[in-house]
Amino acid sequence: MILSRNFLKDYIDIDESIDITTLAEDMTKVGNEYDLASELIPATNLVIGKVIECVNHPDSDHLHCCKVDIGTEVLNIVCGAPNVREGIKVIVALVGAELPGGIVIKKGIIRGQESNGMICALYEIGIDKKFLSEEDKNGIHILDDKAPIGESPAKYMKLDDSIIDFELTANRGDLLSILGMAYEVGAIYNKKVRLPDLSHNEFGEDLNNSFSVKVNTDNCTLFIARKALNVTIKESPDFIRNRLIACGIRPINNVVDISNYVMLECGQPLHFYDADKLENVIEVRMANKGEILTTLDGNKRVLEETDIVISDGKRAIGLAGVMGGLDTEIVGTTKNVLIESAIFNNVKIRKTSNKILRSEASNRFEKGLDPARAYMAMERAVKLLEEYADAQIQTGKVVYDVTNKEYKEIDITVDDINSLLGTNITNDETIDVFRRLDFETSVKDNIITVKIPTRRLDISIKEDLIEEVGRIYGVNNIKGKLPVTPIKIGSVDKTDIEIRNKMISLGLNETLSYILIGDKDVHKFTSDEFEELKLLAPMTEEKNVLRYSLINSLYKIFEYNKAHYIKDVSIFEIGKGFWKKGDIYGEDKKLCCLMTGEYYLGIDTKKNVDFYVIKGVVEEVLDYLGYENRYSFVIPKNTISEFHPGQVAEINVNGDIVGVIGRIHPEISKDSVYVFEINLNKLLSKKVSKMKFKDISVYPTVNKDIAFTIDKNVTADEISKVIKKAGGNLLVNYKLFDIYTNQILGNKKSVAYSLTFGSNNKTLTDEEINPIIEKIIESLQKAFNAELRK
Repeated sequence: MILSRNFLKDYIDIDESIDITTLAEDMTKVGNEYDLASELIPATNLVIGKVIECVNHPDSDHLHCCKVDIGTEVLNIVCGAPNVREGIKVIVALVGAELPGGIVIKKGIIRGQESNGMICALYEIGIDKKFLSEEDKNGIHILDDKAPIGESPAKYMKLDDSIIDFELTANRGDLLSILGMAYEVGAIYNKKVRLPDLSHNEFGEDLNNSFSVKVNTDNCTLFIARKALNVTIKESPDFIRNRLIACGIRPINNVVDISNYVMLECGQPLHFYDADKLENVIEVRMANKGEILTTLDGNKRVLEETDIVISDGKRAIGLAGVMGGLDTEIVGTTKNVLIESAIFNNVKIRKTSNKILRSEASNRFEKGLDPARAYMAMERAVKLLEEYADAQIQTGKVVYDVTNKEYKEIDITVDDINSLLGTNITNDETIDVFRRLDFETSVKDNIITVKIPTRRLDISIKEDLIEEVGRIYGVNNIKGKLPVTPIKIGSVDKTDIEIRNKMISLGLNETLSYILIGDKDVHKFTSDEFEELKLLAPMTEEKNVLRYSLINSLYKIFEYNKAHYIKDVSIFEIGKGFWKKGDIYGEDKKLCCLMTGEYYLGIDTKKNVDFYVIKGVVEEVLDYLGYENRYSFVIPKNTISEFHPGQVAEINVNGDIVGVIGRIHPEISKDSVYVFEINLNKLLSKKVSKMKFKDISVYPTVNKDIAFTIDKNVTADEISKVIKKAGGNLLVNYKLFDIYTNQILGNKKSVAYSLTFGSNNKTLTDEEINPIIEKIIESLQKAFNAELRK
């Protein structure tokens, strides 16, 4: 936001002793940083001169030798401009003048001719070329005959202004207007703000009788329409042109310039339509997919369903909040103007403007607008059109308004303020700060009730008011002292630490990855249904949504390691996954692990990672957390295409699915990569039983192996349940150690289990163990038609 001092002075009195740098520094003290503070015309030592003689340079085909009267003397100046001639009044930079770009004017000899100064073009003294006519772009600036010789050209052209280029915070949309700046400066210097004149005349039939506004989207909360008739298109008055130039906007004509002037003044973007090119209705709606609109810049835009458009009931005539349509633009022959002042959904406007064009108008829509200013801007526009475009303002305005007009009221006490800021501000000082900010207050029982103006959308809670008091009271006035506010002892999630320590003790390395991934990956490695959370303005398309599964992130880390010839990767992460379901937003803490290559088991002991290795890690963690004998691994109900169909299982705890484990599909990775992911929110919400301890038996255990053929479709989990039930109390452990298939076996597979028997009372004999083994075999034969292998 560029602030013009002259523009600001229209609404607030600023002491002349306060120069532009002082004003900028004082604004910085209340939290508004700036990039530049300077004169609009930064060139020094300029005067108005008159060319009283102009002849061709004897040794050049394009230079001229001029005699220029500057009032106190006549200077010899060599000039190369094609439009210099005798009798014109010009801008002269005297010897010693400093021009933009570090140029210093010195006496010199140019091809044998003396030159004591420089006749200047406007761009040479600091006016951007985008504001200039073709003549001024290609030559020196010629002043009119009334220009006083020897006086300041900046003052005569009414460009004796100074500017500050502010770098505003995103929440201070109110400062994107001169009025908003006036309130801020008024609070600093204790000055009252003058509001602009809105008075105007109206005539004729009420506009509501011949024109209507239809809003067919929730993304428009306010739309005001008025009509100005019989306008005269001409050049704007100097004060409008010069204020636009100072604020960085190119003047075009009086009607268009009034629209931009009011936007700068009030902070409310307006749009002017050639009313004779419209029907008798304005419709606000969402664009149809693939709809075409030719915008004011002549480009054909292919619209999407997320774009808000203005329609005449038949076709789109404008892209709401971003750019108008070419078919209804204001041209030199325009006579009747329809004026729009509206408020649209700021998120939708930002998406569209990022795609189409960032502009002064879209920047203001994105920050949020004050409904009261929308009405003010409309009345201000018709006032200026009546005065400077000879317009006749038709009676009435068509209004669609569903905005919330209730003032926010916040209760606060000086104790609230002093306890947070560490100050000793009194009640009277606090109320005085709110008065300077133009906030209404009332006091009852030491409670100050503050009514927040609608222009301050950034204030909604008590802490916002405390910040305002701190800003205006002055940070420099707050004396430093040691904190006396009670503090709480910090805490950490012990469960996270325990899980992390357990994973590290199992030989895995912890990693930390980005929570942002590409939208093409967000639904991978899960069958859960959810809506992705997409960023409004992502830096890259590879990181444009919040992740749901951590597996995507760990797989990227695996790919990075593989590219650097690291084949053995065993990593884990405790992080968050994000989701949306309808209007509900959520995040889940998850434990994710990825293993591939060789897994280090101890000194000189390694093993190739397979399904059972990573399954063992899961079992170790679940047992450690107290879920022993309460979990199982089951076949997924829904196919997850990113997993190997024969090596994937869901992790079931107490009948609820809390995670997934499996090998990544060979079509994704030719390497044997295994992963698991557990939703810790789900898992840890399940109560754990108290840990039971039993003495280690002093008697030796007995190991027996059995092997049998069984149908391929029978799972290890189903077999294990039968073995456990049939084995009784003397079966202390059982483990699958071999699976074998070949063409001879066909639809069957051979599986081998190691069975461990033991007792706390005695050493078991074969006579005691064999009947149990027979019972296990019989149970397997009955349940699955298993055949014992001898």
